[in-house]
Amino acid sequence: MNGITQSTALWYASRATGVVCLVLLTVVVLLGILVNRQGRLPGLPRFAVTGLHRSISLLAVAFLTIHVITAVADKFVTIQLIAAVVPFTSSYLPLAIGLGAVAVDLIAALIITSLLRAHLGRRLWRGVHWLAYAAYPVAVLHAVTSARDLRSGALLALTTGCVLSVCAAAGYRLATSGSRGRPAFPAGAADGGGYRTLVRAQADD
Repeated sequence: MNGITQSTALWYASRATGVVCLVLLTVVVLLGILVNRQGRLPGLPRFAVTGLHRSISLLAVAFLTIHVITAVADKFVTIQLIAAVVPFTSSYLPLAIGLGAVAVDLIAALIITSLLRAHLGRRLWRGVHWLAYAAYPVAVLHAVTSARDLRSGALLALTTGCVLSVCAAAGYRLATSGSRGRPAFPAGAADGGGYRTLVRAQADD
């Protein structure tokens, strides 16, 4: 590695922001799974959970935006802007980039429906927000198939840790909810996760 040059800066920026996005999305999903029905985490008051969700969600969206922009702007490969939002239209790594576009579209749907919540039926709104959980595995598949450096070394360990932590949290939630005879994922987590909390917190400010 000869260091970062002007010609490789966008490539490194795209890779780095992609890794950060993976970590931030993992935290958002973990919070969505572990938050209880009252919108709290053990040992934390509700306002702290709300602020945490809001901050991490904002960071995730910001880094996702930078990730998409730098990937499209990088001239080393050709990724059209349309390919970032229309799945499987990229001439470069169509499957991997297509999965990324699917993840972007799912996250965009979460944000848009949160902003339009007052104009949508609760069933439709809630159904769309279950996509928060679908966006995560799609994003992980995009990361692994598009970036070879995530398939070995420290980045592989990081990716594996993120996935295993989500699986462990989901297993814990299923086990504890089953023992209490309650739904596996509470209304608060299913109804939008970090994005719902983000919009609600903005309305309260």
